[in-house]
Amino acid sequence: MAMKIAFIGGGNMATALISGISRARPGPEWIRVSEPSAEARRRLTETYGVKCHDHAEPVVPGADVIVLAVKPQFMGPALAELAGLVQAEQLVVSIAAGVTVKSLAGALHNLPAVVRAMPNTPALIGKGISGMFAGPGCSSAQRSLAESVLAGAGACVWIGDESLMDVVTAVSGSGPAYFFLLTEALRDAGEALGLPADVAAKLALHTASGAGAMAIGSEVDVSELRRRVTSPGGTTQAALETFAKGRFNALVEEAVRAATERGRELARQEAET
Repeated sequence: MAMKIAFIGGGNMATALISGISRARPGPEWIRVSEPSAEARRRLTETYGVKCHDHAEPVVPGADVIVLAVKPQFMGPALAELAGLVQAEQLVVSIAAGVTVKSLAGALHNLPAVVRAMPNTPALIGKGISGMFAGPGCSSAQRSLAESVLAGAGACVWIGDESLMDVVTAVSGSGPAYFFLLTEALRDAGEALGLPADVAAKLALHTASGAGAMAIGSEVDVSELRRRVTSPGGTTQAALETFAKGRFNALVEEAVRAATERGRELARQEAET
């Protein structure tokens, strides 16, 4: 039997999930969306044929899964609206950063099982990855149901300790921006050394895309792939030695630590409100 899914929020990430779910065979029996923006509702209806409403009451009843796809700052009002609608047999999946399972479950009178997930923006093209944490009382069947929703956006991994979801956010949730930054830096360096701007951009973009695809498709670790590209005394070694002098690895760790701590700060602020 096909599942029924209600989305609370119809922004970019919800759109990515709806796109992926809609491609699945068999697809869901129905998808309904609560979204205040008339333009977003129109886009979702025209593109995916889903039923959209400007509030949650028409979309929640009958849903097997309720996906909370609103920004963290709007979660309070969304949960207040859902508190009288969600039933014990429904599964709630939240993709809001920093909002804990405890706070979600408490706002919903501890009725539904709750899964917290952190997808990333490559979900928009089905190439994302989601870190997931199952709250207390979440059955194996409900975990599978949650994964089937997120699988439309890409790969999924389960985390056993919810506190590590902030690290997931720092590594993969924010991670695409790190790769965009490196690609941007490569492009700018090539242009600074004389390459035409369009050539430098194409070289950097395709190098990033190819390296990622090669790493995912390989049976060996990325460190071994790096070694295989690095000939002793060659051009790659010269570049990598320069990265090492600049403490590249340590800088990346510092950046991920900063993002992790910011996620925890946001979670504390959310808990205090």
